[in-house]
Amino acid sequence: MPGGPVFVSGSEGAEINKVIAPAEGEPVITKTYPNSFRGTDLKDLLDEKGIEEVVVVGAMSHMCIDATVRAANDLGYRTVTIHDACATRDVEFNGTTVPAAHVHAAMMAAFDFAYGEVITTDDFVKR
Repeated sequence: MPGGPVFVSGSEGAEINKVIAPAEGEPVITKTYPNSFRGTDLKDLLDEKGIEEVVVVGAMSHMCIDATVRAANDLGYRTVTIHDACATRDVEFNGTTVPAAHVHAAMMAAFDFAYGEVITTDDFVKR
């Protein structure tokens, strides 16, 4: 949202890290919601290229990762979440702070239970 501390279009938090900059001509999807499919052309791009499996990494496990994994699954894609390439932070609810490690583990357990494969980076690379 405008005035937010990070992820606002044009802000430092929304810049693409040079380490993972897109190659010449590579499509870039700019998202404005936790769900990478909402309000973007991501589904159209994947379908156009015949992609059936989505690999998910990033931040935050309890927000963008959660929304995207569930949406991809609901849209019929096989999902692979690389759990050690995702991160989150402590969250608070009703006066109780939940440590990031617990938040992350709970999200990965839910994905592993009903939303596809949850594996390590090493296991993914070995494929």
